[in-house]
Amino acid sequence: MIMRKGLVLLSGGQDSTTCLFWALQNFHEVSALNILYGQRHSVEAQAARKIVNIAGVDLHEIHADQIFKALGNSGLIETDSDISSQHKTDPSLPASFVPGRNIMFLTIAAACGYSRGINDIITGVCQTDYSGYPDCQDNTIKSVQVSLSLGLGKDITIHTPLMWMTKAETVLMAKNDLVSNCWKAMAFSHTCYEGKIPPCGKCPACKLRAKGFDEAGLVDPLISRLALESSETFSHLMSRIP
Repeated sequence: MIMRKGLVLLSGGQDSTTCLFWALQNFHEVSALNILYGQRHSVEAQAARKIVNIAGVDLHEIHADQIFKALGNSGLIETDSDISSQHKTDPSLPASFVPGRNIMFLTIAAACGYSRGINDIITGVCQTDYSGYPDCQDNTIKSVQVSLSLGLGKDITIHTPLMWMTKAETVLMAKNDLVSNCWKAMAFSHTCYEGKIPPCGKCPACKLRAKGFDEAGLVDPLISRLALESSETFSHLMSRIP
């Protein structure tokens, strides 16, 4: 175990949840940071609060929605946009691309960690199975790491445990985590771009998540939990019928 403090960028989604429990196995002290940016799937914030309770770590929330809403230019922020279409500025990117999001998130995380003696930032970005965002790529992250280290005058390390993993591999990583509650927490994670519960199953994020579980040969614990809760609710309602 690395005897250092780690700060996890936790959105409440599948990948950041997996990274949170990875951090718990690799750092002696872990905390989480959720940056709220006015995203249409803000239900993720509720998921993050539940997940940190399962993990037993502190969660810090920062509201940056005014900044990102002023910038706009993303289907994740502009609710009247088709989230499954192409980006209106760069058709080679999906509509869900938020310009500069991960760069700003990492900068905020490093700045927050500065006064707390935290030099290690953990993020769930991935270049293997991903939506094509340029700020999820390995060369971007390495460049940001160098810039933050120079700008803060101390060595900052950005950990990306999922960078070269497929979605199926991240699913198996969570499932095989026998020493923590990662799989339990996964049942409360949220990925749907539309912010729907149960997830819409049609947006790019839902399709990518489903692909990972299908290829891993496992049932998504989120779907299992929602199905069980729905069944229990139905049984309760039926029991009240005279």
